[in-house]
Amino acid sequence: MRRPLDGVTVIDLGQIYNGPYATFLMAMAGAKVIKIEPPEGEKMRRRGAVGGAMLPFAMLNSNKQFVTLNLKSPVGLALLHRMVAKADIVLENFAPGTMDRLGAGYETLRALNPRLIYAAGTGYGSYGPNRDMLAMDLTVQAMAGVMASTGFPDRPPVKAGPALCDFFGGIHLYGAVMTALVRRERTGEGSQVEVSMLESVYPALSSTLGLYYGLGGENPPRTGNRHGGMAEAPYNVYPCSDGWVAMLCVSDKHWEGLAAAMGRPDMLRDPRFVDLQARVNNIDALDTLIGEWTGSLTKDALVAVLRAQRIPYAPVREIDEVVNDAHMHARGTLRRVDHPDLGTVVLPAGPMIFPGSEGVELVPSKGLGADNAVVYGDWLGVSPEELVALVEQGVI
Repeated sequence: MRRPLDGVTVIDLGQIYNGPYATFLMAMAGAKVIKIEPPEGEKMRRRGAVGGAMLPFAMLNSNKQFVTLNLKSPVGLALLHRMVAKADIVLENFAPGTMDRLGAGYETLRALNPRLIYAAGTGYGSYGPNRDMLAMDLTVQAMAGVMASTGFPDRPPVKAGPALCDFFGGIHLYGAVMTALVRRERTGEGSQVEVSMLESVYPALSSTLGLYYGLGGENPPRTGNRHGGMAEAPYNVYPCSDGWVAMLCVSDKHWEGLAAAMGRPDMLRDPRFVDLQARVNNIDALDTLIGEWTGSLTKDALVAVLRAQRIPYAPVREIDEVVNDAHMHARGTLRRVDHPDLGTVVLPAGPMIFPGSEGVELVPSKGLGADNAVVYGDWLGVSPEELVALVEQGVI
C-alpha cells in the first residue's frame, strides 16, 4: 500500500519548530514537502553555529526537498505563486499579517488555486487582543500557565524542559490540515486553517484546572512531581540508592499491590491511607513512608518489584538512555543515520505508524538550496539559463 499522503504536495514556509514539525509529519506520511528558505537560510539552520544546535533542524526536516527563495523580491514572489498553483497545501508560521504584506496571503493564493489548503501556525491566533505579541515557546509557556504549574511551590516558576507549546501547536496544525484535506475530498474546495500555540497547550492544564476549581477559583500551588490536580496519591518521583523512579497508584488494586510490595499490609487499614481522599489528605506522611522504602533499593530492584505487582512505574532516565531506547529503535520510530553534516546521529521517523503501508526511508536534511535545480527546473519548468539568472539576481 502507498503512504497515506502520496501525491500531496506541500509548500513548507515553516520556521523553527512549530511549522516544520507539522510538515515533517506530512513528509513521513508520504507527502512531497518542498521547504522554502530565504537565501541566507532558515533561522533554525543558522543556529548550527552553536554547538549541536543544528540537530533540531535535522530532526524536523528529514524527507523534504530544499530550495531557497527571496520572497521580498518580485521575481521570487512570482516563483512562489507558480509553485502554489501546483500545490495542495501551503503552511507557514510567520507573525500574523506577514504573508499578506509579502503579497502571499490566503486570498491572493486562493485566487491562484481554489483547491489550496492554507495553514497558519501562530502564537496567539490571527485576531484577538494579543495577536501581535511575539511568540516563542518560552513566552507561550509563561502566558499559558505552563510555568505557573511547573516546579515546586517554594521556588520560582520554571519552564518545562521540552518545547511543549511549539510542538503541541505543530501537532494540532497537522491535524487541522488533515481535517481540511478530508473536507476538500468531500467538497472539492480548499480552505484556510489556523492553530495557535496558546490554545493548543491549554487543554494540557486539565489536572491543574481541576485543582483551581476545587479550590473555589484560587490559584493552585505548583505541585512539583505530584499530581497537578492533587487528586492521586501516591503519585511522585521516589529516590533509590542509585537514582529515581516515577510511580503512581491510579486504582485501589495498584495501592494494594504497593502495600504488598512494601511488606506493609497494615497500611491498608491505616485511617490515614484507607481511601484515596485520605491518602491525598496525608500525602506528606505517605510519601515519607514510600521514600524510606524505595531509598533502600536500587532502581533495578525497585523496578522488578513494581513490575511484578503491575504498578505503574518508570525509571527516570537520562537523555542518553532515551536516545538509545531499544523499544523505539525496534519499532523504527528512532533511527540511527549518517547525516552529511552531523555524522552518525539518532533521528525520529515520527510517531505515526501506518500498518500495511510501504516503509519509508529516512532521508536526512540537506544543505541550503540543495534541491533548487530539481524543484525549480524539473518540477516547475524553469530553464537552466533562468536558474543561473535567478542565482545572480539573489532570488534563490
